[in-house]
Order: sequence, then C-alpha cells, then structure tokens
Amino acid sequence: MAIFARRRRLRPLAPRSGRSDLPVAGAALLFAVASGFHGPAFGQGAVKSVHGDWQIRCDTPPGAQGEQCALMQSVTAEDRPNVGLTVIVLKTSDQKSRLMRVVAPLGVLLPSGLGLKIDNQDVGRAGFVRCLPNGCVAEVVMDDKLINQLRTGQTSTFIIFQTPEEGIGFPMSLKGFGEGYDQLP
Repeated sequence: MAIFARRRRLRPLAPRSGRSDLPVAGAALLFAVASGFHGPAFGQGAVKSVHGDWQIRCDTPPGAQGEQCALMQSVTAEDRPNVGLTVIVLKTSDQKSRLMRVVAPLGVLLPSGLGLKIDNQDVGRAGFVRCLPNGCVAEVVMDDKLINQLRTGQTSTFIIFQTPEEGIGFPMSLKGFGEGYDQLP
C-alpha cells in the first residue's frame, strides 16, 4: 500500500480543532481497531504513559500471548463536537512493520480518502480500508521518511471530506510524538 500516495493537490483548509480526551468507552473500540481485534470482550486499554500530546495505551486482547500497545491522540472539531478523529500508531508483533490507523467519523466521503499535511506541506492521501459501527479506518504502513516527518514536525493536519468540495482539517500536535514512538514496545 502506498504511503499517503499523492493524487491531487490538497487545498488549504481553515483549522477547526480542539483537544479532546479519548472517551473511555471509545478507547476499547479504538484500541481494538488498532490491534486488529474486534468484539465486546476486549478490555479498555490503560494509559501507560503520556508523551506531550500523545498517549501510549496498552491492553491484552482475548487470546493474545501478551500486552499490545499503541501510541494515540484524539481531537474533535471546535465547531462540531460530534466530529472527531483518532490517530493510532503501532508496531506489528513481529516488529517488521509500523502502522498508522486513523479512525474518522461515519459519513466521511470514502473515495476522497484521508489527506495529510505536516507543517503545511502536503504529504498525500491514504484510502479508507473499512468502516465499523463507530467510524471508518484509513491505514498506512509507515516508512522511515514519514516517521521522520512526524518526529521533526510541529503540527500535522488530517483532512477528511464530507463532499468532494468540503474538507475538514484536524490540526494535531506532534509534540511528544518522537519520544512516544521510541517508548512504544
């Protein structure tokens, strides 16, 4: 899968962000998405550490040999408190791949994908891979270049589309990303 494959140029969007804590009820679903496990038996995932604006959350899913952890941050739109976005970064159990999964709200325009800018530089777009009852998931395998951009950047802006013409930008702080990523098991 291409890493935020470049398709067409993203137009600048007015920021509409506000920090929001990840609701405890939603943490189980989001962590289940992050680890690939689904179902009501999944635990809620405890916050292991906080790194700037990022959290490492860990849990042991049913049937798993050990604890699984993910680096996470969640934001909501200032003017639309019911429209939020969660970014989940994790390493696969074999330590060979690094994944970024972004959970966007239902109603997102799927063909337009998810846009990403880091410090106002267009990184590209990623496609949505599936929708669950509480949101749609875009996923990319992270390469060293993207990880370095996230480490050295100040702000990332994830962009979802409700129509081909209307994008919503979610500015997200990158403060603590590198430190959190380094602590991710």
